[in-house]
Amino acid sequence: MNRLRVLCVILAIAAMTAGPNEASAQDYPTKPIRLIIPTAAGGLMDVAARVAVDYLSKALGQRLVVENRPGSGGNLGTDAVVKAEPDGYTLGLIQLGNIAINPHVYTDMPFDALNDLVPVAPITSSAILVVQSAKIPTNDLREFIALAKREPGKLAYGSAGPGTAPHLAGEMFKVAAGIDILHVPYRGAGPAVNDMVGGHVQLTFVGWGAVRGPVEAGAAKVLAVAQTQRLKAAPQFPTSAEAGLPGYEFVTWFGVVAPKGTPAPVIATLVKHIHAMQADPEVQRILAQGGLEPLVETPIEFGARMRRDYERFRDIVKAANLKPQ
Repeated sequence: MNRLRVLCVILAIAAMTAGPNEASAQDYPTKPIRLIIPTAAGGLMDVAARVAVDYLSKALGQRLVVENRPGSGGNLGTDAVVKAEPDGYTLGLIQLGNIAINPHVYTDMPFDALNDLVPVAPITSSAILVVQSAKIPTNDLREFIALAKREPGKLAYGSAGPGTAPHLAGEMFKVAAGIDILHVPYRGAGPAVNDMVGGHVQLTFVGWGAVRGPVEAGAAKVLAVAQTQRLKAAPQFPTSAEAGLPGYEFVTWFGVVAPKGTPAPVIATLVKHIHAMQADPEVQRILAQGGLEPLVETPIEFGARMRRDYERFRDIVKAANLKPQ
């Protein structure tokens, strides 16, 4: 009995002295969760976001409220996640560029990309596509490259903003193809795609989900898929090697992160439901329609990926001659 009393006292003291985050983690979540997306609406990230919001809102029993915060290549929205209360009620949906590219491009980063965020889980991976406006006469990648070489500096590509994955994919494309085309940054992939369709820029670099509508409507053409295999959801499009530009590869990812200090039980709850979501056949079907594939990793594996990509893209950014913004 004495031992039982001692144990009860210890547990009572632990409950009284536990911080608010630890105490509330046991019942998480008890209110809506804010999901910050550091891009404008309309891009490929919207596909992953929509799937996650629909599934996780039901699984967690609380609404996920999406908040798009574009600007500074994604730094504005990511910084909002970093500075949020670490209680599990503010999460971020980020992409490769926010972690692996921006720190090597921007000279005045407002946060430490690797140390100020907690990796929760990646959701999907996505190959970048080389997409051309149907308003210009070239029919394939070789013809586009030939046109760009005949008219250096006269053609342009749109990106989701300085330092984003589409921006770096475009600069890598210029180097690989040996061409000079102008970079036009936008506040997200959606506006860049819209201007590409309108012919204001001739090219853009995005995932299948961001251009499926315009391509199927005949307003845009996919010239190449920047990976070694064709897309499962759209196998009619050639890989870069098949299209005449071997070695040009760019695959990005989208994943959930939380502010540093978010309780481990909260992270574990989120990971459990994200992994269940990725195993759901209907979710897999929807993702495939957008050219996305589930990327299943633990927080430790996701963190290792983030650090690995951070190191890998240091040299790629340098080789692409990206200038600090």
